[in-house]
Amino acid sequence: MALHVEGLLAIVIFYVLILFVGIWAAWKNKNSGVEGGSDQSESIMVGGRDIGLFVGGFTMTATWVGGGYINGTAEYVYLPSYGLAWAQAPFGYALSLVVGGLFFAKPMRSRGYVTMLDPFQQLYGKRMGGLLFIPALMGEIFWSAAILSALGATLSVIVDININMSVIISALIAIFYTLVGGLYSVAYTDVVQLFCIFVGLWISVPFALANPAVSDIGVTAVKKVFQTPWLGKIQPSDGWMWADNFCLLMLGGIPWQVYFQRVLSASSATYAQVLSFLAAFGCLIMAVPSVLIGAIGASTDWNQTSYGSVPPMEKDESDMILPIVLQHLCPPFVSFFGLGAVSAAVMSSADSSILSASSMFARNIYQLAFRQSASDREIVWVMRITIFVFGALATAMALLTGTVYGLWYLSSDLVYVIIFPQLISVLFIKGTNTYGSVAGYFFGLLLRIGGGEPYLKLPPFIYFPGWTREEKVHHLTKEVEHIVVQKFPFKTVAMLASLLGNAVFSYVAKYLFESGTLSPKYDFLDAVVSKHSKEIMDKTTLVGSDNIILSEMAPVKPKIGSSLAGTFMNTEALSDEGETSPDSNNEHQ
Repeated sequence: MALHVEGLLAIVIFYVLILFVGIWAAWKNKNSGVEGGSDQSESIMVGGRDIGLFVGGFTMTATWVGGGYINGTAEYVYLPSYGLAWAQAPFGYALSLVVGGLFFAKPMRSRGYVTMLDPFQQLYGKRMGGLLFIPALMGEIFWSAAILSALGATLSVIVDININMSVIISALIAIFYTLVGGLYSVAYTDVVQLFCIFVGLWISVPFALANPAVSDIGVTAVKKVFQTPWLGKIQPSDGWMWADNFCLLMLGGIPWQVYFQRVLSASSATYAQVLSFLAAFGCLIMAVPSVLIGAIGASTDWNQTSYGSVPPMEKDESDMILPIVLQHLCPPFVSFFGLGAVSAAVMSSADSSILSASSMFARNIYQLAFRQSASDREIVWVMRITIFVFGALATAMALLTGTVYGLWYLSSDLVYVIIFPQLISVLFIKGTNTYGSVAGYFFGLLLRIGGGEPYLKLPPFIYFPGWTREEKVHHLTKEVEHIVVQKFPFKTVAMLASLLGNAVFSYVAKYLFESGTLSPKYDFLDAVVSKHSKEIMDKTTLVGSDNIILSEMAPVKPKIGSSLAGTFMNTEALSDEGETSPDSNNEHQ
């Protein structure tokens, strides 16, 4: 395959545009937040808490709509053994944003936290916060590595350039503008990237549908033509596994720093909720062209195309069905525009994950656990260094690790079974403490690892009811692999066990110490008897900014002038002024 100059030019144009927008956003907002009394480090992490409705809606949507989302949705619709019925990401992540907006956005934003780990360190102490940082960090880094890996594969399909070079350049651009502008650059580039994805894919769809090699997708949805119908179906024996995966997306999509980064940057608690609901709608809209491209792939007679007579599935290239459709079923100028859109999608995911990981490390590990006296300038430099380090780590994993997707699947499961029940406990269950948190952590970890992970060739040591042993044939090598499939919803059971373990062990520990059954000297975690020890942090340690009143649940007043939304809508109607928290009500009684 020769080097496609047009394709290379399209990518260069997209990347220069995104880099320009990232630098412009950093310059435009260089003093935003700082002028209002916030630290520069906090401004980098949460954008001065003045992200408006327009930019906020786009950046919240980009929480999940990225390279993995659009490629993965198309892949599952295309695969004969799955189909649309198993393409759970669009509805799963949309419902995740709805649930997050209804129950989690308001308490997190209104209490003035800066990262997702703040409430854990406030209630359970800095050591437990450090323990919870591990699955959170793994999720962010492996997610970034997985989508950078997907980018390399995508670019190699259409433009014959070195995969390693394309991944490194993409990562460097994302790291550079994130270093320069923090959340502002991430948010404003998200607007451009989502627009590019939407326009790029929608331009491609009509051309692909009109290709003579493509049958009527309405017919192939319900009738076998080239392969089984792309609507797919759920076998009764797979029902629990389907429900388990759906709960993983819907509930496991909440406890991610990439989501709360956007929530905590909103100009009010109500804004944070509205942005979540807007993003849920955006997730569904952005999935439509991917679903159609997957359906087109399933309806194509590949023998009539330049791809060849062997379908992508039989070449183990199902994961690249979207770029394959763009290249072989669309005119060159259309496919190159679509390619630029896909590249932009990947960067919109990578930048926010890298910023999330560095924010949690700089604040919750470096500042709160080790250097509480650190200056703001010192925290900013720690953030800049870790943005580069975590970005380089994700890039290296994308290039060198063959099991990056397996690592991401496992880490996202750990976020669901460990961090989600901890988040429910810390926000909604009264009386939980560090002993319960530790117990819940290890219950969830044990049950999830015990179920095994086929992607990592990690065999199970707990065989749940309904497990089966299946053969997986690699089409290219003809290698037969025997894997154990757990059809029992063990991930959700692990999550519930973690939640129950947290509550039970917390109350047991509380009873044993407060009743005198155990001597206070055995309270080695300082979780029950020594509630106000240095290990347990108060709100003044976590939130030092003057513009957040700590005894209430009212948000910072929106800075209308700094958001595009202020031009078009009555932002005062969306503010939370006048709301009070249960704490503030108790103070006046």
